[in-house]
Amino acid sequence: MATATQIKELLKTHGEGNDERFYAIALQVASSEARKGHQKLAEDLRRLVEKAKMRKREGGLDTRILHLAQPLGEAAELLEEVTDHRRLNDVVMDAALAERMRRILSEQQHLSRIRSAGLTPRNKLLFTGPPGCGKTLMAGALANELGLPFFVVRLDTLITRYLGESLSKLRLIFDAVNSSRAVYLFDEFDSIGYMREATNDVGEMRRVLNGFLMQIEKLQSDSLVIAATNFAGKLDRALFRRFDDLVEFGLPGDQEIWLTIQQLVSGFATGRLSKKELCEAAQGLSYAEVTRACEETVKEMIITQSHRITNGMLINALTERRLFSKH
Repeated sequence: MATATQIKELLKTHGEGNDERFYAIALQVASSEARKGHQKLAEDLRRLVEKAKMRKREGGLDTRILHLAQPLGEAAELLEEVTDHRRLNDVVMDAALAERMRRILSEQQHLSRIRSAGLTPRNKLLFTGPPGCGKTLMAGALANELGLPFFVVRLDTLITRYLGESLSKLRLIFDAVNSSRAVYLFDEFDSIGYMREATNDVGEMRRVLNGFLMQIEKLQSDSLVIAATNFAGKLDRALFRRFDDLVEFGLPGDQEIWLTIQQLVSGFATGRLSKKELCEAAQGLSYAEVTRACEETVKEMIITQSHRITNGMLINALTERRLFSKH
């Protein structure tokens, strides 16, 4: 059942008339009961919340999008909430990656049905691939699809030089993961997940890695935990078997380059654009670099008061990005 802290918060928010916070804590209790195997109670609580929200909507009152209870206290200082309204349809990706994202999303959308069959939905993901290929963007898009908050773990505040303090902070993060359903991203994960036999290994970092391995192993939460790295080869091999799925992101192919350019210049007048020439100019660039080239082209059009974006302008910008990326 609800903890003493949750009961106090329910009473407090009810007294303050803070309906959104009240609903959020009630759903938090429902998620906790579901993890304990009390599926019927969890469903009853969720259904009551939905009925209450529906009555509020029918009454014409202001109803903003509900987010579950935010992490409190020290945990809030370790997590940065990121707001981005893009969804999966806004992200350019190849067909194989799109299919994997749809499967992951579908499992998250049917948690109760999967758990009632004695199965565990995938909620521990490892994203790998070159920088600028959409790992962070994808994590945010999944959060938006699920209607959940998106938190990025602040590794700069997690890692300290004081003995044992980093491990204590790591426990606070996973307490938040277990109590507040959201999407949690450990970005640049190789900074804590590197191989334990590395010659420059230090004791505190090794303790953090071991602590992460234990926490992720025993994780029982409806939250989605994502670790992202540009350097999968540097990760400790023990990490891979702790995740439910390894998702590899790659550089865009011709079709993805073309779709990215079309998406970014839509809304502006353009001359005749050559898919072949633009794709050749963008070979080897990441999604982020193609995006930067398109943005530079739009700025050039505005500054020079040109009437349209030309094929040559885009090729020049893409070529500059290729030269820049070599350094």
